[in-house]
Amino acid sequence: MRSDLMKKGPEKAPHRSLFKAMGYTQEELDRPLIGIVNSYNEIIPGHIHLDKIAQAVKAGVHMAGGTPIEFSTIGICDGIAMNHDGMRYSLASRELIADSVEVMAMAHPFDGLVLIPNCDKIIPGMIMAAFRLNIPAIVVSGGPMLAGRVGQRPVDLIAVFEGVGALKGGSITEQDLEDLEDNACPGCGSCAGMFTANSMNCLSEALGLALPGNGTIPAVTAARYRLAKTAGMKIMDLVRENKRPSDLVTMESFENAIAVDMALGCSTNTVLHVPAIAHEAGFRLDLELFNTISARTPHLCSLRPGGPHFLEDLHAAGGVQGVMKELAKIGAIHLEAQTVTGCSVGKNLESVKTVDHSVIRPVDNPYHAQGGIAILYGNLAPQGAVVKQSAVAPEMLQRTGRARVFESENDAAAAILNGAIQPGDVVVIRYEGPKGGPGMQEMLTPTAAIIGRGLGKEVALITDGRFSGGTQGAAIGHISPEAAAGGPIALVHEGDLIAIDIPNKKLELLVDERTLQARRSAWQPKPPRVRHGYLARYAKMVTSGATGAVFEG
Repeated sequence: MRSDLMKKGPEKAPHRSLFKAMGYTQEELDRPLIGIVNSYNEIIPGHIHLDKIAQAVKAGVHMAGGTPIEFSTIGICDGIAMNHDGMRYSLASRELIADSVEVMAMAHPFDGLVLIPNCDKIIPGMIMAAFRLNIPAIVVSGGPMLAGRVGQRPVDLIAVFEGVGALKGGSITEQDLEDLEDNACPGCGSCAGMFTANSMNCLSEALGLALPGNGTIPAVTAARYRLAKTAGMKIMDLVRENKRPSDLVTMESFENAIAVDMALGCSTNTVLHVPAIAHEAGFRLDLELFNTISARTPHLCSLRPGGPHFLEDLHAAGGVQGVMKELAKIGAIHLEAQTVTGCSVGKNLESVKTVDHSVIRPVDNPYHAQGGIAILYGNLAPQGAVVKQSAVAPEMLQRTGRARVFESENDAAAAILNGAIQPGDVVVIRYEGPKGGPGMQEMLTPTAAIIGRGLGKEVALITDGRFSGGTQGAAIGHISPEAAAGGPIALVHEGDLIAIDIPNKKLELLVDERTLQARRSAWQPKPPRVRHGYLARYAKMVTSGATGAVFEG
């Protein structure tokens, strides 16, 4: 066993003595030692119950003959960190999480790991560590939150963000906003739509590193605890068979995950996290692969924020496995890919049924013929930009507008909320990329304000930053190269015309090359916003959003 390095032989008597100081018996030490990586804390609704999920996992490990040993990681709530300096730390925390899991599992050589994340950067961070360590591992999340209710209307966190813009626009009252605030988030779990957390939990299932149901079983149900116990038992099978992430996950597994991403209409943040995970697994995922898979993958589910359905609806309809079963009908899924169940994807899908085709549409009647995400290129984004095309109003798929240029998210959000943005404008937010932000802030406040003020069919927003999975509308992010690296977005002037052509995957600044060259010659890099601490180090090490914003080296 890998754990023999810290527990076996006379020379390890001091090590065993330290374990026994914590109450472990010799019999427990003789078993495989399983690290239970728990991101429980009291600041994230999706994590507030993970102590109980961990207890269920540990029960499963015990039942299957292992000894569970729990340790923790940090976790940031993107919703609470939104629209202040805290958001600069969100994406940056992904690398800290991956590093912390690596450090703990190398300093204490566990035989296997059960990863318990639930929100945003915690999920990809833990999965990145699993590939880096390459020891048997399984993911079991805390599950999605149920939708809230205001009267008969189902609502979620995004309804509150959009409500702020609606209040500023005069279409709702302060009491209406308070009702949203009180009822939108009814309890524990990752926020109820197909936002980043639920996107990544669903993709961990499609990738083959989590059990069926991981992405969609609601947080408050007994089924979620049964899944956690099963994951605890299943890790013991993986340890006995020495089935590591590299033995299960291939390039075909990543293509399955991207296909599911497209069919579900997941968060644009998946275009950061999936390549970063692949990087740790030894694969290079070019952004163009997302367009290639999108072109052949129909968009089958219309989930919040772009549609009416919530994660609980997707679960009741058949979940991620139901979506994969539909995609398999047109050959969009590699059925031979292996999973932590011990079976192939094809075997897992044999007994799966889709029970509600109003939520998971048949492949011959999709919402859109192409997938939910598109990568745009052009003189404004030579290395690519990302848009959730399934959440864009038809009127905004092709649009030319005037640039309204802002050097920070806060300035742009204030202008939108104060009524300074007009129909036909293209809001440009720059110097918010991985290096320039630093930390590539999410732009949920300005995008929700655009929707809340009724401008979703008339105003676009482009940025070298990124968007929340809760963003809808013509919101184009990850523009690469970023402004801080001298990318073309740094050369945009107020009033320039910008042409957006999502069907043809184009993003163009309509300024002649001679003028752009003159602007380029005059451009000077801005001094860094942060000079000390982790963010300063992060800015020096992080790469482009086009490569997943991973660290160099």
